[in-house]
Amino acid sequence: MENVISAAAPAAKTSSPPYQLYGMPWYYFGVFGVAVLLATYLGILPKGMVGAFPLMIVMGAIFNEIGDKTPIINSFLGGGAIVVIFGSAALSTFNLMPKDALKTMSDFMKGGGFLDFYIASLITGSIMGMNRQLLIKAAFRYLPVILGGVAVALSLGTLVGIITGYGGQKALFFVSIPIMGGGMGAGAVPLAKIFGEGLGQDPASMLSIMVPAVALGNALSIVCGGLLDRLGKVKKSICGQGQLMLLGNQSAAKDTEVSEEYKTLRDKLVLTQMGAGLFIATCFFAFGALINYFIPAIHGYAWMILSVAIAKVLGLLPQKFEICCYQWFQFVMTNLTGVLLVGIGVAYTNLAEVAAAFSGQYMALVAVTVFGAIIGAGLMGKVVGFFPIEAAITGGLCMSNMGGTGDVAVLSAAKRMELMPFAQISSRIGGAFMLILSSVALQLAA
Repeated sequence: MENVISAAAPAAKTSSPPYQLYGMPWYYFGVFGVAVLLATYLGILPKGMVGAFPLMIVMGAIFNEIGDKTPIINSFLGGGAIVVIFGSAALSTFNLMPKDALKTMSDFMKGGGFLDFYIASLITGSIMGMNRQLLIKAAFRYLPVILGGVAVALSLGTLVGIITGYGGQKALFFVSIPIMGGGMGAGAVPLAKIFGEGLGQDPASMLSIMVPAVALGNALSIVCGGLLDRLGKVKKSICGQGQLMLLGNQSAAKDTEVSEEYKTLRDKLVLTQMGAGLFIATCFFAFGALINYFIPAIHGYAWMILSVAIAKVLGLLPQKFEICCYQWFQFVMTNLTGVLLVGIGVAYTNLAEVAAAFSGQYMALVAVTVFGAIIGAGLMGKVVGFFPIEAAITGGLCMSNMGGTGDVAVLSAAKRMELMPFAQISSRIGGAFMLILSSVALQLAA
């Protein structure tokens, strides 16, 4: 009888879990968030990392939620990533936050080296988490993808410059090359010096012309990252869902997949392993800086990528330590991406510079340069056996964005953070190639 009654009784109504923000119920997040914002606007927010982290987490979580829940933006414009960047940039540009708080976040990004810390973690962990054979096969095919994107981008920029009356040479040197040049510090600044000296003009005036192109190209690249992610969901035949290399058959797929045993070990989180991953990632960064000290012609990031890749390909680290790096990378990517995007908006994105450059002619040059990078890299990627969407994102948009900060923003908008090693190859090695190319092009034009 008891069983009958039990069976007939209605099931207990289960309540749905509360809305979550940054991994906690919204009301807990709200209490902490109000405390942080109150400290910020009263001017008592602590300096340094201990003040920057909570404020950037609150800003990142709120802006990300807005972007992910806003129609059109969440489907076509990169969702939370783009709202975090430009929302944070708006607060900075229009002085809607106390200057001390903005300075704390900017110093944390620049002087505190948080960008380097984040990228070091992503590069080391993402490479160490890759299949060794896939890394070998992909690396030798990647340079033609970069060259394909550069060739089409510069050609279209020059052609449209001629057609619109802006000037083909002017469009090439002051719009297209700066956009494809690897960002500000490693791109626009040395390019301004090269062009200033070559043309007998003040490098500062050259830089003032290039900065809007780099900023607008970066903004458009972020938007295009979100659009390509959307396109990949519609045209699944040209999309690898974050996998760069196109695998021709099932046996090839098995050769390049990470084994189930490895996945099991990799996905079993161990706190001490993450600590080791942190240590190894920062040591590889230091190693890249060490080589750069003796061979300064190549950026330290590039040396870091090469050293991590060599260690992976040659099996110089035991599998246990490869897993340590991967687990640390997963922690950083999951929890600190929003923090970094806030920093990009506050410290590296000036909306006044972006707005000042808005004109139909200038925007057309920026647009065809970025679209050219997408088309050239995507088509060449198809030729060498890559998925066109992933090739266009890494070999195209990660050349037309603003270096390391742009890489994070584009890959976040495209939801393909695992492609960070290839994005960094584009920004660093591709950026160095653009400096050489611009020097040669200037000599030919003289």
